[in-house]
Amino acid sequence: MFDELLKVDPSFSESMFKTKVDNTFIMLFTSVMTKSMDNVKHMLSENVFNEYDSYVKELENNNQTQMYDMLNVAETEILDVEITDSLIKIYVSLTSKAYDYVMDENGKIIKGQDQTREVKRHNLVFTKKVNFKNHKDVRKCPGCGASIDANLSGKCEYCDTIYNAVDYDYILTDIKTM
Repeated sequence: MFDELLKVDPSFSESMFKTKVDNTFIMLFTSVMTKSMDNVKHMLSENVFNEYDSYVKELENNNQTQMYDMLNVAETEILDVEITDSLIKIYVSLTSKAYDYVMDENGKIIKGQDQTREVKRHNLVFTKKVNFKNHKDVRKCPGCGASIDANLSGKCEYCDTIYNAVDYDYILTDIKTM
């Protein structure tokens, strides 16, 4: 499975990729809790971003907060790799644990519970362009030209331009909770 992947992405490392998957997952769910999706926008496809951003807006409109207390990743497994002429897709199974509940504006739990950590399995797809640009060579904001660290927030601290990781790295393009 990895032989073909290494031909189109020679810098691929399974351990580094799994770390990226875990970090992206934790950052996404933390962004839902803090109602600040801009921190992960650069790591997500437009569809995934819009899905979670809509959920956050729905929570805000209802004066609710989604909580994933003590969220952690228990296991991450690469299931498959698919390479087309233009894309690399990596299919991942991730098992998480968290206290998963929704609170109203007074802190009362209205959905879920905070007594037992739930174990959930998620199927994720990460996608990267086959003819990707070398991530290490790109350190300038596409908006203003300032040096940026795209791993932090993906947003230029000078002009607020969002760094588009799809041209350089794997982004989360699909997530399903089982």
